[in-house]
Parts: sequence; C-alpha cells; structure tokens
Amino acid sequence: MTDLTPNSSFSLTIRFQVPNRPGMLASVTKAISTLGGSMGQIDLIEQTRQISVRDITVDAASTEHAETIVEAVKALPEIKVLNVYDRTFNLHRGGKISIQSRIPLRGQADLAMAYTPGVGRISTAIAQNPDEVYNLTIKQNTVAIVTDGSAVLGLGNLGPAAALPVMEGKAMLFKEFGGLDAFPICLATQDPDGIVETVKNIAPVFGGVNLEDIAAPRCFEIEARLQQELNIPVFHDDQHGTAIVTLAALFNALKLVNKSMAEVKIVINGAGAAGVAIARLLRKAGAEFICLCDSRGILATNRTDLTEQKREFAVEQGGSLADAMQGSDIFLGVSVPGVVTPEMVRSMAKDPIVFAMANPIPEIQPELVAEEVAVMATGRSDYPNQINNVLAFPGIFRGALDCRASTLTTSMYLEAAHAIASLVKPSDLNREHIIPSVFDERVATAVSAAVQRSAREDGVAGD
Repeated sequence: MTDLTPNSSFSLTIRFQVPNRPGMLASVTKAISTLGGSMGQIDLIEQTRQISVRDITVDAASTEHAETIVEAVKALPEIKVLNVYDRTFNLHRGGKISIQSRIPLRGQADLAMAYTPGVGRISTAIAQNPDEVYNLTIKQNTVAIVTDGSAVLGLGNLGPAAALPVMEGKAMLFKEFGGLDAFPICLATQDPDGIVETVKNIAPVFGGVNLEDIAAPRCFEIEARLQQELNIPVFHDDQHGTAIVTLAALFNALKLVNKSMAEVKIVINGAGAAGVAIARLLRKAGAEFICLCDSRGILATNRTDLTEQKREFAVEQGGSLADAMQGSDIFLGVSVPGVVTPEMVRSMAKDPIVFAMANPIPEIQPELVAEEVAVMATGRSDYPNQINNVLAFPGIFRGALDCRASTLTTSMYLEAAHAIASLVKPSDLNREHIIPSVFDERVATAVSAAVQRSAREDGVAGD
C-alpha cells in the first residue's frame, strides 16, 4: 500500500540540544527529511557560545512513523533530544471547549436581574407561554451532540468516555462554522430505549439534537423514534451529513464526465449508517442503478443475514465487490482501507468516478489510480476533494434553528446538497475541485438558507 502523506494529526515538536557550530542543525533536518517527515517551524529556544537549543515541528504519517523519526534524531552524534511533545495530545489537554457567560455581572443590579429574584419573572413568563423559552434562554441556539460511543470514527466501540474528545471537537465545529452552541452528551448506555428516554428527558434545554457515532442498525431506530417523539430537529450526522456532502460532490463530478444521475451505475461499499443513508438520498436525487455491498459482497436477495435497512437495497444477482464494480460508473466507499485494487478501478466504465472515503486510510490510495479515474475524492484533508461533513451539519442546524423547524426532511437534505454544489462556479470546476473548501465562509450561510426555504415549503417551519 502507498505510504500515507504526513499530516498534522501526527504532529510533533522535538526539542533538542546541539553544539553551536555550523552544520549541526542541518544534520537534524536531513535525518528527518530522509525518513519522509514534513518539517514546519524551527524555533531557537536558547543559545550560548557552546550550545543551541531548538524546537522543530514535524508532521508524520502515523504514530510508528513519528517514533521512527524521533529515534533517528536521538541516534545522531552530539545531538541530545531534550523532550518530545505530541502536539495533538497537547491540544486536547484540559479539553477543547468551555462555557462562558454571554453577559457580564458588574454589580448587584446585574445579579438581581440575571439570577434571583429577577429571573423568577422570566420563569413565570415561560410557564405561561412555553414558546418564550426560545426567546429568553439558550435553547434557540443550542444543540445536543449525543453519542453512546459505539462507533467512534473508524475505531469501533470505544465507549462514552473515549468518545468525548470527538464530541468536543464536534462542538467546536458547530461554533466555528455555524455560530451554534453545542454540548457533548456521552451516554453510559447502548440500549436504544435508554438512549431515547434520556434524550427526551434533556430535550427541553436544546433546540436540536445531533446524533453521533452510534452503531448501525440501532442508530436508525433511535433517530426514527426521536424524530417522531420530539418537536425539535434530530439529525444523525454519520448518516445524513455524509450523504449530503457526497451527493453535492457527485452532482459536480457528473457534470465533468457529462453523465446523468439516472443513467449511471453506482456501487457503494459499506452498508452501515453512512452507506444506507447515501443510497437513500441518491435514490431521492434520481439514481436508478445502485448496488450496495458489505463485507460479504453484494446485498443479494438470497442472503439470510441482511438487516431491514440492507434489504431495502437487495438485488437479484450476488457476487463480490469486484463483480459489482465491473462496468460501474461510480464507486463510493464508506468502508475499510485497501479493499479496492487498481484492477477493480480499471474494470469500471469509461471516465470512472471514485470516492474512497474511508478514514484515515481510503479504500484505495489516490496515487495508485491517478491516471485511471476522471474524478477522485477521499475523506482526507491532504488530498483534493475532501468529503467532509462539516460542509453540511453546521448549516443544517443553523437553518433549522433559525426557522424553528420541528423536524428535518429529505427535501432539506437535497436542497442542502444543491446549495453546497452550487458554490463551485462552472469556471472553477475541475477534477480536483468538485466541492468547496470547509473554510469557505459561504457554505453554512448557503446551506442554512436552503434548509429554511425547504422547511417552509414542507410546512415544518415554526417561525
């Protein structure tokens, strides 16, 4: 398998001491670059006539790669490694989010209004008119990020405590890209009944619920029940966020190859939450030929191991993933690393589109098929065309909360996908630019507007 590109998720700062004479720093940088480390900033910490102490920032491709680089520096003659800082771990120390008061308390008068006795008037007003909770509390701008830790990233069932750093990160993205206050709720139960009841019990505080990293198939049940029993938007991002951004990218990729959604044969590998949601949304967008595969191959009607959700997409003819990809126009991977070979890509139809979205290692490394595909996308930030849910969920919730939507609809998802795709101008559209950057400030605003418009058309807006 092709080596992964060094990236900042495996970033180190190495503090080292060298004799203060020419060529010593060069020996360190040569050792790092020889092993494929990507060097960043170099800072001088201390210098005397005899020695220099410096910090050098290095991006690696994996934990093992980082350790190899550090050992190589330690092995250099006359070089003394004083400390090694894992920049990712350091960033997380103490947590990544905090709560701050929106208004200052400058004196007794402020205190009397913000808390007792003045706050009693506010409580009474809400009791008399429950809708006032949206005007007089944080509810109108606050999202609960709920997980049971059963499907954390691509790492598996790590439990609620290990899921907390991910949920903190999600809260940061809500704030940064949507201006929304979000709070992680990591539950010490993986029982659907327990999760549903807990979320219902805490719902009065929140304007919306973002379900995250809950394993299939119970994620489908939990979302469906909460959507039915709550009057606030409930959104399982692993399903719909992935589906929205995938569809947006696919709209633009199809323009490049001059093919229509209705005519292309689409293969999706991975039949969990994301794969099923992508397939459902593609159907709503007009796709007619979808073949869904899991670890045992094509979802065929003669298989007895299919869940209810998988049976939705069962076809007559079974076979392997390689069989499914023969003659296909599009491959969408939300599965595991390395399951696609160059030969499988070469068996696809002319101008194939490949979205290998497994993270952090895609189903096939882009370098292996760069000349074989018309368009390539991954879930990684160090390749073009990153399929990243942050393009969807901040704007989805921004729009839903701003129009007081009671639920989210498929029409909102479709309109959100169109809004994201539309931000890539025809003059800018090319095989390495089919989706806007996650830092494009227009994205959340465009998605929010599309969601609000669709909510009003669907009759679920409350404003």
